[in-house]
Amino acid sequence: MRGLSRSSLAAVEERFNAVAASADLGRLADELRAVADLLDREHGLRRNLSDPARPAAQKAQVMRMLLEGKVSDAALETAVAAAEARWSRARDLADALERLSVVASAAQAEAEGRLDDVEDELFRFGRIIAANPGLRLALTDPAAPAEGKERLLSELLADKVAPSTLRLITQLVVHPRGRSLETGLEEYSSLVAEQRQRLVAVVRSAVALTDEQKQRLGAYLRTSYGRDVHVNVEVDPRVLGGFSVRIGDEVIDSTIAGRIEEVRRRLAG
Repeated sequence: MRGLSRSSLAAVEERFNAVAASADLGRLADELRAVADLLDREHGLRRNLSDPARPAAQKAQVMRMLLEGKVSDAALETAVAAAEARWSRARDLADALERLSVVASAAQAEAEGRLDDVEDELFRFGRIIAANPGLRLALTDPAAPAEGKERLLSELLADKVAPSTLRLITQLVVHPRGRSLETGLEEYSSLVAEQRQRLVAVVRSAVALTDEQKQRLGAYLRTSYGRDVHVNVEVDPRVLGGFSVRIGDEVIDSTIAGRIEEVRRRLAG
């Protein structure tokens, strides 16, 4: 988000933080996602609630009429705050509620001591999808019923991942909101990492790193970036040797394959 929407998001997050402290976080996550889905489906409602020309009090009243008695007080107050805010684009209203739904799931995982698990499980699920085209097709086929996708995910992941992980993956599969599954997993992973103000580093290496190597790399990156860094390792024999690190749009490449490609570019130039 940019400009006006960024400042509005900060204000809505402040209200969310106040009401989430005593809320059932799992329920709050589900309810905020449901409201975001409603706004995605009802374009006229979304335009009206994000119209900067309409008074904030009027938009808040509409949101209360829609949700009062149907969702928890925490979800209601968060949705009302979002309706009162001013957004650069109509879509940003639903985006803000989806974001806070993910934050609620991450907060639940943190309260359960499973935030690291959720980060790792989202990353590993992305690798599983990349390696299984048939599974990816089954989960992303727009013609396949949502109930079947939910059942498949439950069979695959229930009792194997944290409840927050299953909730987040199910949300992405059932309501992709125009994103690829891979893009959605990356976005959610970043939001989960932000729960502890951490960056996410994706390391590509020809061989798996030991726990000690991951810890040393994490310590080096923490010193370099001034923030904690969660290290995800992707084993890829194509790198030949060494490893590359991607944090956001920045790539540190010390692989042999990367050096060969650099030589090729220089020779071609």
